[in-house]
Amino acid sequence: MQNSSISSIILDGREFLIKRDDLIDRYLAGNKYRKLYTLLQTPSQNFKKIISYGGTQSNAMLAIAAMCKQKSWEFIYYTKPLSDTQKEQKNGNFYEALSLGMQHQEIADELYKDFIASLRVNLDEKTFIIDQGGAVVEAEIGLRVLAREIQEQKEILNQHNITALATPSGTGTTALFLALSLPEYTVYTTPCVGDVEYLKTQMLALVDELPQNLKILAPKKKYHFAKPYKEFYELYEKTKDAGIEFDLLYAPQMWQTLLEQTKENVLYIHSGGVTGNSSMLSRYEKKFNVT
Repeated sequence: MQNSSISSIILDGREFLIKRDDLIDRYLAGNKYRKLYTLLQTPSQNFKKIISYGGTQSNAMLAIAAMCKQKSWEFIYYTKPLSDTQKEQKNGNFYEALSLGMQHQEIADELYKDFIASLRVNLDEKTFIIDQGGAVVEAEIGLRVLAREIQEQKEILNQHNITALATPSGTGTTALFLALSLPEYTVYTTPCVGDVEYLKTQMLALVDELPQNLKILAPKKKYHFAKPYKEFYELYEKTKDAGIEFDLLYAPQMWQTLLEQTKENVLYIHSGGVTGNSSMLSRYEKKFNVT
C-alpha cells in the first residue's frame, strides 16, 4: 500500500499539515487501520472468532466488523444496554457494523465490568480479543509502519518546519507508540475519554514508562465523551470549511487544545472515523437546530 498523503489547512491563521489516514479505506481507515494492521496481515485460518467490547459510537467497532467480514471471521461485540433510539437508528457506526455481520450482545450495567474481565477465561486458540478502542500491544507494529511513512515524508515536513505531531486519544495507543517511534518530534494528544490520569493509566497498561516527548494537553473545560457541544460543532464546521472533514467524537477536542495551547508547526494525524458523523450530526441537529 502507498503512503497516505499529506494535505494542509489554515485554521486561525495557522497552517497545519494533515496526514490523510482517513483516505486509506472507508471503514479500515485512520488509527484503526494502524491498530489492526497486524491482524489484517494474519492468515484467515489462524482465527475463527474476534471478540471486542465498548460503545456503539465506536470507530474501532466498525473497523473490526469490516476486517472480520474481509477475513470471514465471526465478530461478537459486547456493550452495556442500548436505548430504543440507538437500536432503531438506520445510520452511523453501529448500524453499519451490524450490516457487515457483527453480532451484538448487551450486558447489564451491574454485570458489565466483571463480564468483560472474564472474557479471557478458557479462551480457545482460534479466538482473539481486542480490548476497547483497539488497545492491544500488537498495535505497535502498525504504528511503526505509520512512523516509517512519516519519516519517508520528512522532506515535506521539513519544508513546513514541522516539529510536532498531534492525534486525539481514547486509550492513547496511537499517541503512545508514535511518541516511542518518533522521539525527534513532540507528540501532542488530549484525553477525549476520561481525564489525563485515566489516559496515563491506559497507556501504562502497555508500557512501563511514558516517553518524554509525549505531551498530554488537558482541556480547559470538562467534556463528556460523545455528548454534543456547540463549540465542537463549530470546530467541525471550521475544519470542514478549511477543506477537510474530521470526526465529531475525537477531533474537535484535539483541535481545540491545539489552537489554545500550542504555537509550533504541527502534523495532525487524521484518525478517520467520519463514517460516524451521520448519527452524530443528527444529534447536533436535534439539540442545537443546526443543519
